[in-house]
Amino acid sequence: MLTKLTIRNFKRFRQVEIELGNPVVFIGPNNSGKTAALQALALWDIGVRRWNEKRAGKAAPEKRPGVTINRRDLIAVPVPDANLLWRDLHVRAGKPTQNVRVEILVEGVTEGKQWTCGFEFDYANQESFYCRPLRLSEGENPPRMPVPESASRVRVAFLQPMSGLAATEDRLDPGAINVRLGEGRTAEVLRNLCYQILNREGGDAVWKKVCRQIRNLFGVALDEPAYVAERGEIVMTYREPSGVRLDLSSSGRGLQQTLLLLAHLAVNPGSVLLLDEPDAHLEILRQQQIYQVLTESASEQESQIVAASHSEVILREAADRDVVVAFVGKPHRIDDRGSQVLKALKEIGYDQYYQAEQTGLILYLEGSTDLAILRALAQTLGHRAQEILARPFVHYVMNQPTKARDHFYGLREAKEDLVGFALFDRIDQPLPNRPELREYMWKRREIENYLCSKETLFGYAEASAREVGPLFEAAERARWRDAMQECIEDLVPRAAQRDPLDPWWRDTKASDQFLDRLFGAFFRKLGISNLMQKTDYHVLARHVPRHQIDPEVSEVLDSLVEIAAIANPLREDETS
Repeated sequence: MLTKLTIRNFKRFRQVEIELGNPVVFIGPNNSGKTAALQALALWDIGVRRWNEKRAGKAAPEKRPGVTINRRDLIAVPVPDANLLWRDLHVRAGKPTQNVRVEILVEGVTEGKQWTCGFEFDYANQESFYCRPLRLSEGENPPRMPVPESASRVRVAFLQPMSGLAATEDRLDPGAINVRLGEGRTAEVLRNLCYQILNREGGDAVWKKVCRQIRNLFGVALDEPAYVAERGEIVMTYREPSGVRLDLSSSGRGLQQTLLLLAHLAVNPGSVLLLDEPDAHLEILRQQQIYQVLTESASEQESQIVAASHSEVILREAADRDVVVAFVGKPHRIDDRGSQVLKALKEIGYDQYYQAEQTGLILYLEGSTDLAILRALAQTLGHRAQEILARPFVHYVMNQPTKARDHFYGLREAKEDLVGFALFDRIDQPLPNRPELREYMWKRREIENYLCSKETLFGYAEASAREVGPLFEAAERARWRDAMQECIEDLVPRAAQRDPLDPWWRDTKASDQFLDRLFGAFFRKLGISNLMQKTDYHVLARHVPRHQIDPEVSEVLDSLVEIAAIANPLREDETS
């Protein structure tokens, strides 16, 4: 069993140590390094096999012992250019401008004895690179780490998700099957894998077990794959509960994905099985079931599962009994039942924790229209908060402070230095003042109240006239402006029309009690359908004159900038 993986300078990783187990699940969002970690294990396996083929039992040359590996040999790590395997490797005229070694060290236990085996990889050209055992010290001719016999006995099998079954499938040799699996062309080999099961020693019993598992999960009966010599093809059918026989290509993607996993396990007993997103194409119930089936089958076959997933179902299933490594920040183990990171991932979601790690700051708003309004007002003001609002980690809480606090402190148990800013419409309760979570409520009834000046509404009317009416026709713009003026006079009290500081502008619930009525009447006067629904009110923020933006808006944006200044986002050197 493999117990630990150490990676240096491979793809996105500068240096990471990843604890392994059986099974072990790599959990995290897309592009977090899960697949790269699987590929590092596959590259290590290539190094072991190539070294044993060329150097096992032979005296190593005194200088730079090594074997050459061609890029095309990396069936599980497909890249168009070998330098893409390296982190920060710059190549000029086909040669690296600096020597950057990829190092992959694997630790394991075999028959109760611990072993360590590591390889380093040096770039040669876009098609090849050199592989040699890790040096034990620096120097011109350093001693090298021996390649233990236990490591040489490890078999690694890499499997990507089902890509959709081809209508026909030629019979392939095992090597051709492995190449297609490594390239992700699983659609071309599923029947071949099933055919391999039946042609192995003891294959009948294994095939019957696979059939039982598929019947229990999907209620269909698999027929044995058959080789049609005249066409050089393998054909395979299944039977519905009604007895109707259909070609395997007619089955759903979930059934095909499950059969691919089970067949892959069956033809690779006693292996380290690298499974990339085994839950792909499966709905929630089947994700839970297939994880149970896979772990039980692997245990029976004395195989080790190393799976990468972003399924919260798989996370919950694995967290209480198996090794779980979270790929958020530096990959780290989280299956300790008291782990606060695990709590955050299970109860809040790993995508939320991941964003908290990346930004160090979370913004709480009522809804997405609030964010659009803040962005527009910050842009008009030329405020520094524009950058923060352009790509924020934002969570919408429907103006519920308790909901924001529960979410924030749940995340903060996992990321202790997380800071937050919560902005609410006016509510009838005081807000606490905490340095880590700054809470603020608008002095006016809601954020839309800051968009209700006559100049803003006239600006919207004239801009809309240009879009809907005859382009640049002054009479049409005047008609829209006059219609807006009439509606304002009908709906806004006289005192408020004369005084922009009148309490009416502050205390009226602008969206429901004013803007809904205003735009309903406005478009009726124009004789056209209402083009301004409640979800569109954020558009008004673009028409607020700069001099009429309430100073309170600047105060809120200043406060957001202040809290962002003490945020601790994940640095590049902390991600690997």
